[in-house]
Amino acid sequence: MKIEIRIIDADETLAIRHQVLWPDKSPDFVKVPEDESAFHFGLFADDKLVAVISLFPEGDKIRFRKFATVAAFQNRGLGSILLNYVFDFAKNEGYKKIWCDARTTALPFYERFGFSRFSDSFLKENIEYYKIEKML
Repeated sequence: MKIEIRIIDADETLAIRHQVLWPDKSPDFVKVPEDESAFHFGLFADDKLVAVISLFPEGDKIRFRKFATVAAFQNRGLGSILLNYVFDFAKNEGYKKIWCDARTTALPFYERFGFSRFSDSFLKENIEYYKIEKML
């Protein structure tokens, strides 16, 4: 499988965001107001877009949101490849910390990358989350 990661437009992220993260919501639900000012990355497997992540700058920190991999391509290490790529990108751009709101079910995945919690749990649409961060 040929893997390529490249910057994509916000609109290119929407189908995967919707399908993976919030399939029971309207497609508009997965849009982020700041999408136009964010960096969006897509991981392509054999020229097919299969994973997306969006980075939102905040001073010397950068937040990632809407990190999703198509179900048929999950558990193959592609999300890890994409996440490591954006760590390098953010560090090269001068950001000191990366953070996100992580679903509780994803915490073991993120902890393997050195993320730690910095909030109490909270709910979004009845799904439990924590704020997590990692120094770059």
